[in-house]
Amino acid sequence: MKPNETDQASVPNGHATEPADPAAVQNGIGEAANDAAAPDPIAALEAEKLDLKDKLLRTLADMENLRRRTEREVADARSYAVTNFARDMLNVADNVRRAIESMPAEARETAEGAFKGLIEGIDLTERDLLKTLERHGVKKLDPQGQKFDPNLHQAMFEVPNPDVPNGTVVQVVQSGYVIGERVLRPALVGVAKGGPKAEAPKSDEPPAAGA
Repeated sequence: MKPNETDQASVPNGHATEPADPAAVQNGIGEAANDAAAPDPIAALEAEKLDLKDKLLRTLADMENLRRRTEREVADARSYAVTNFARDMLNVADNVRRAIESMPAEARETAEGAFKGLIEGIDLTERDLLKTLERHGVKKLDPQGQKFDPNLHQAMFEVPNPDVPNGTVVQVVQSGYVIGERVLRPALVGVAKGGPKAEAPKSDEPPAAGA
């Protein structure tokens, strides 16, 4: 037997196998590991889409809040732009009212000629002034006989009066005014003390079962 025949017989099919290159094997393992660790591009795009959608929704919400706030500020500016002017005009209204109240009732009823015309002119001036203020959102408060409201009225004194419910406005020292939903000036009032308590509003609903 020839030496070569012995070597060929130990190799299947007569083909000799070359030993594996360790560096190549290591590179192959590294590439496989890199492929396994590489992020999925579809998942990355999906995450980016969700992030952009969230930012868009937040931006739209912020814009809607800004729009509502701007509309509210414009409405407030339109309603309350004359606040300072209206507050100054209250002094004029007070003086007109004082002029009317300074005239005795008997003199007003028996007035004739120029004096009667003067009284009517003062009354007309007051009515026109109040109408002008109302056109600009300013309304006069007339709390006589109403329940005292600390949001609209300022109590100056208490009046013992058992004939009306406790806390009823029995005297108006100075009229109050509101502009829109805000108090321009609270009414200065005298409040009844010592009368019966005001009745609570009755409910139309039937009492609950077992009550």
